[in-house]
Amino acid sequence: MKNVHELLQEQVLLFDGGMGTYYSPASGIECEQANLADPKAILKIHQEYRQAGAQAIKTNTFGLGRMAAAGQNRWQELLEAGWNLACQAAGEECVVFADIGPAPDTEATPAEQVYKEISEKFLQLGARCFLFETLSSDAGIAQTAAWIKAQCPDSFILVSFAVQPDGFTREGLRCRILAQRMEECGTVDAVGLNCVSAPSAMSALFSEFTGIRLPLAFMPNAGYPVVTRSRVVYQGKPDYFAREMCTLRHKGAAILGGCCGTTPAHIAALRYALENTPMPIAPARRDISALQEPSLVPAQDPFLLRLQEGKKVIAVELDSPKEADLTGYLEGARRLQAAGADAVTIADCPIARARMDSSLVACKLRRELGITALPHMTCRDRNLNATKALLLGLYAEGVREVLAITGDPIPTAERDEVKNVYQFNSRKLAQYIASLSGRELPGPMTVFGALNLNVRNFAVELRRTQEKVANGMSGFLTQPIHSAAALENLRQAREVLGPQVKLLAGILPVVSHRNAVFMENEINGIHLDEELIRRYEGLDRAQGEELALQISLETARQALPYADGFYLMTPFNRVGLMERLIHALRQDLLS
Repeated sequence: MKNVHELLQEQVLLFDGGMGTYYSPASGIECEQANLADPKAILKIHQEYRQAGAQAIKTNTFGLGRMAAAGQNRWQELLEAGWNLACQAAGEECVVFADIGPAPDTEATPAEQVYKEISEKFLQLGARCFLFETLSSDAGIAQTAAWIKAQCPDSFILVSFAVQPDGFTREGLRCRILAQRMEECGTVDAVGLNCVSAPSAMSALFSEFTGIRLPLAFMPNAGYPVVTRSRVVYQGKPDYFAREMCTLRHKGAAILGGCCGTTPAHIAALRYALENTPMPIAPARRDISALQEPSLVPAQDPFLLRLQEGKKVIAVELDSPKEADLTGYLEGARRLQAAGADAVTIADCPIARARMDSSLVACKLRRELGITALPHMTCRDRNLNATKALLLGLYAEGVREVLAITGDPIPTAERDEVKNVYQFNSRKLAQYIASLSGRELPGPMTVFGALNLNVRNFAVELRRTQEKVANGMSGFLTQPIHSAAALENLRQAREVLGPQVKLLAGILPVVSHRNAVFMENEINGIHLDEELIRRYEGLDRAQGEELALQISLETARQALPYADGFYLMTPFNRVGLMERLIHALRQDLLS
């Protein structure tokens, strides 16, 4: 049979459908495990898809990436069995694609390492066509594609991303940007979408690929899943699926197929429709080289204007209340504003303990006091849809700055009752917010991040901070400075990041010996020198506050050459202490 490069010059390439959802309902065996435990059933399904008209068959190996990343050696046996079954079913009629699903991307085991290990095994078996599918990011893909091409120059590599109907992956990456990266890397032969979305939603996303000159692939689900008792079913009918897929073909798609919920009946209907539906004259693809991502120009509010003009600013963190009464909170924020605070920041349930929502409080502050309110936004316990909904609401309320942080994990003892949601980290959240600007958000939002000056290996922290800048963060609020090491790390950060990246030095007044010991032992990201802790021994409340004010001013004076301002954290809701600190900073350092 002709190779895929030649085939695509003549006609659309039709893939098979969803192996996992077609096999699973009738068995209690995990799909990939069935390559060894139930090979006759897997072979039969491959044959059914071929008989339905599929020209490309995927190996039943989608989930092996996670097994390989976890060090489970049996993945190699399952992969070889899956390859042999697909080849047996394909014969001379179909192309066999080595199917590789997403692999976890961690520092210990990068996705690139896993992808290359799996690809090498497939190459040894004779694979020439590779499908990387259902990806939520492109981590390791370009490097793996280049490695495959070096081993096998005539290979064909298709990369397919899984996106929501709004065009974003579960990690907040926009499919247009991902497609551009795949084209620019020069070693990917085709790019497209699969899974998550139904046919009509995928058709609506075709415009995201305007200007992409690689062959485009679309393999949607049969519809959206419906849970009936213990089963998940897809109710999309084959004739509807075929009709919508023909629309994609008419728009210019070169590769079609199905994902979850699609059966041989769906592929047969699509094969018939493709052969019996006349092709209209395809419109020329519009170049989008001029359609760049909107730049992160800060909104014109006093806080950001002061930063842009090189003036030192003061942001004060004031934790939202634990109960539904904002009376005292608003009064405290009003006093901080009158004392000279440029912004109030609100933590998002610090230490994973529930407080009034930081974004709602920020909107209230903005409306009633007119002060810049900077809500912290964690990636914990909020999925992509909830995050987007919150951002839209913040923008509508005039809140145009957020502090993006990954968030504290929920304490272990509670995990049986409350499940953490970490769909992305702070870097991906920042990139997601930036990609919304100019689309769902009429203008940009400024994204700040956290910089931990107290970690043992600050070189790693600094490298991650540079990644955050590359992903759209324009400034950082640091963890509190309570040691000479933290101060030195701030100096390094200024030197490496340069003047364009704004740094607010963290100042957290320590008000007692008990407070100092607690923070050193129980608060993540904070370190206090032993000498500092000893200075609080035997002091009463008034003496503790006086020492806290003195040390905070000393710290601020030392940090001033490297900082664009200060991030003050209010201990135990002691607004009076913070008023005194703000006045002193304004008079002694910022006058």
